[in-house]
Amino acid sequence: MGTYCFGIDVGGTTVKCGLFMTDGTLVEQWEIPTRTENEGQSILTDIAHTIQEKVDEMGIEQDNIEGVGIGIPGPVNEKGEVPVAVNLHWKFKAVASELSALTGLKARAGNDANVAALGEAWKGAASGSRSVLMITLGTGVGGGLIIDGKIVSGFHGAGGEVGHANVNHQETIACNCGNCGCLEQYCSATGIARLAREEMASYKGESLLTQAYKNQELGAKEVFDAYKEGDEAAVNIIERFGDILGGALAIFASVIDPEAIVIGGGVSRAGKPLIEVLQKYYQKYAFSACRETPIELASLGNNAGIYGAARMVLVH
Repeated sequence: MGTYCFGIDVGGTTVKCGLFMTDGTLVEQWEIPTRTENEGQSILTDIAHTIQEKVDEMGIEQDNIEGVGIGIPGPVNEKGEVPVAVNLHWKFKAVASELSALTGLKARAGNDANVAALGEAWKGAASGSRSVLMITLGTGVGGGLIIDGKIVSGFHGAGGEVGHANVNHQETIACNCGNCGCLEQYCSATGIARLAREEMASYKGESLLTQAYKNQELGAKEVFDAYKEGDEAAVNIIERFGDILGGALAIFASVIDPEAIVIGGGVSRAGKPLIEVLQKYYQKYAFSACRETPIELASLGNNAGIYGAARMVLVH
């Protein structure tokens, strides 16, 4: 096995890059722009170029590099192929084989949320765990599934797409995916804002959220800030959120029985109060054998993707 490996995390505006030792030590990290023009045809070429520059700069022998892993915002199948990545303007792309051809290195590709989960399982909140479910609560709800130390991407590359689990069969408003009643519609940052608007539309008492609601500035942060102050309306909102997401986590756990559940994304900045409400409802609904599964806050932040991408090369 080589001494070094590269972890690449492709976002819509920047590509995060990391040079790692194979023991997980991050040697250096940097970013390059994501050039999405012309159907994103420069993206992989730019990545290969920046890797070669780093290899030359550090004086690393090719034989001493284990490979390069890359996380992509979109579905990725077991062969490292992407059917479509909307944010990158890609149609079908054989990412792993193309990157391997460009760099002369072994290459592995995965969905960015799955790759972040692998990073948290390797060197983050679930360090040392072989089976991990990670949920990212941001503009949407993403998920990553690690079983026996490896990413489960599924037959269609949709493994871990927990944000589109149907949790409300009575919903009439459509999710961005076209279905109705998806977890993402209630438990993302935009979902929490929606729950908040619904609560405030009928709330009669005094609330710290009243002004933000009137000004149409009511978001997840405002709700959690008021929740920490014990505001009744905010408590109602977060209890409803916790009931929905905690119940969904209990369903997922009965299928995969993870060692740990990790919560990341922008909403996770709410911290301990978020974990406490999720643990409360998770334990209410969970199958007895899974009831004590710990729910942890992600700890690698924006670096989870580069850690997981590097790890992918070492375990797949």
